[in-house]
Parts: sequence; C-alpha cells; structure tokens
Amino acid sequence: MFAIIETGGKQIRVEEGQTIYVEKLSVEAGEDFTFDKVLFVGGESVKVGVPTVEGATVSATVEKHGRGKKIDVVKFKRRKNYKRKQGHRQPYTKLTVGKINA
Repeated sequence: MFAIIETGGKQIRVEEGQTIYVEKLSVEAGEDFTFDKVLFVGGESVKVGVPTVEGATVSATVEKHGRGKKIDVVKFKRRKNYKRKQGHRQPYTKLTVGKINA
C-alpha cells in the first residue's frame, strides 16, 4: 500500500517503513507526526481525493532535524564589476513512515 501526501508545498509518494526528507516541521525528534493531507491511496483498493481523501492519514516518526548541502547563489554582470555570492542551506526533517490509515 502506498499514499501520496502533501507537505511543504510538495507532493511525496510514501510507503510503510520508508524514510523521507521533508521541509522542516515544528516537531521534536522522537515524536510522532500525522499527515492529514492525503491526496491518493493506492494498493488493492484505490482511493482518489477531491482534493484529499476523507479520513485518510499517514503517521510518521521524526528521526532528526538537519540542514542540507550548501547551495551557492551567484549573481554576475559582465563588464560592470558586479559580482555577488551567497550561500544557502535548506533545513529539513527526516521521517520514517509508520502506518497508512485509509
């Protein structure tokens, strides 16, 4: 059984026992988190949401919080002596999907 959930403005396909990385959530490490925005549930019986599946949830356990690899943002204009360099590290939350309730 799998499900498609929405979190952080993105849609993610999840299965039970899978480890996923999502936008940072305000939940402590070791706690459980429940996703209510389930868009699709697949498997033996398929449920499609309009826009979400009623009563379907996905529970996950928060493993840790962290920051991704550094991304360099460079702005440059030729012949104008204009150069700007900026770095960015996106925060994330690592989750392990527990149960899909459909």
